[in-house]
Amino acid sequence: MIHLASVVLRQPKERGENFPFNIPALQGVREVTFSVPVTFLVGENGSGKSTFLEALAYAARLTTVGSEHVTRDETLTAVWQLGKQMRLSWRRKTHKGFFLRAEDFFGYVKRLAQMEADLKREMAEMDEETEGRSVLAQGLARMPFARELEAMRAQYGRNLATFSHGESFLELFQSRLKPNGFYLLDEPEAPLSPLRQLTLLSMIKHMVAAGCQFVIATHSPILMAFPGAEILSFDERPLQAVPYESLEHVVVTRSFLENPEQYLRHL
Repeated sequence: MIHLASVVLRQPKERGENFPFNIPALQGVREVTFSVPVTFLVGENGSGKSTFLEALAYAARLTTVGSEHVTRDETLTAVWQLGKQMRLSWRRKTHKGFFLRAEDFFGYVKRLAQMEADLKREMAEMDEETEGRSVLAQGLARMPFARELEAMRAQYGRNLATFSHGESFLELFQSRLKPNGFYLLDEPEAPLSPLRQLTLLSMIKHMVAAGCQFVIATHSPILMAFPGAEILSFDERPLQAVPYESLEHVVVTRSFLENPEQYLRHL
C-alpha cells in the first residue's frame, strides 16, 4: 500500500544557503516520489538522509517514538523549517504509524519506565488512603490506575526496560506495528545483531502485506536487500534512486568479508 505518494520541496530564497536547505542531495530536487511500499534513504554520515526523514515526520505530524516529540524537540528547529516547506501528497491518508529515531529509543524506554513507576506509586498511595474500606471500594479506587497500566502495556508491549536493547527494540515493533500504517524509521538497525535485523525484515515484510508503507534511513546492507524496495541515495547530486548492487555500503561490506586482511593491513 502506498499512503504517501510524493513530497514537493519548496526552496525559499532567503534560506537557500543555510542548513538544511543547502543539503547537496536536495539541491534542484522539486519532488520526491514514493512508488513502492518500502523506500530506503542511504548515504554517508552528514549527507542529509536523517534530516530529510525528521522533516518528513514533522510535516506528516507523526507520533514520535523517542525522548522528545519531533514537533517539540528544540534541537530540530532548523529541521522544522524544512518540514514547513514540504507539501505532502497522500494517495490514502492514514492516522496509524510513527517516527522512530534509534538514537532516542532508550530515552523513550526510560520515559515509559518512569510513567509506569509513577502509576504504580499513585496506586500504592491510593491503597493506603482506602485501607480499611470494603474490597469493592478499594477495587473501584484502584481501577483507573490499573486500566491505564493495562493500556500502556497493550500499546507499548511488556516492560521494555527488562529486555536487552535489541530485544526491547523488536518488542516495540511487535506491539506498535499496525496494518495500514505509515512508518518512518531512522537507522533501526543500530541496536540489532545481523540475525535480529533479519527478524525486523520479516516483520516489515509481514506489515507490507498488511497495507503498511515504510521510509527508512539506514546503513545496513541487510535491510536494504528488502525485495522490491527503492533505494534513494543522498550521496548522489541530486538525490536519485540507485540499484542495490552498486551501493558503496554493499560493495565495501562484501569486499571486506571476502578479504578482511586486505583492509586490515592498511589500517
